[in-house]
Amino acid sequence: MDRPIPADELTAIREALFQGQKIQAIKLYRKGTGSGLADAKAAVEKLEAELRAASPEKFTTAAPGKGCSGVVVCAVVVAVIFWIVSR
Repeated sequence: MDRPIPADELTAIREALFQGQKIQAIKLYRKGTGSGLADAKAAVEKLEAELRAASPEKFTTAAPGKGCSGVVVCAVVVAVIFWIVSR
């Protein structure tokens, strides 16, 4: 049973997103609308994408990456360096 979000609660959700607190934003959205977790997560992620496009300078954290490829690449590079040094 979803209901419209009051302006003050929407402001709190936006501020949480700007500060990189997506879980808090989802909790606030659920409380404000009565929606389920999946619906709240989808709505908050959509709002975050819109806010990042409109006002990227307001975010204190970078946009989240997809997957762990950066970590894997770093681990491989470190392993190769240790292998070369140990020869």
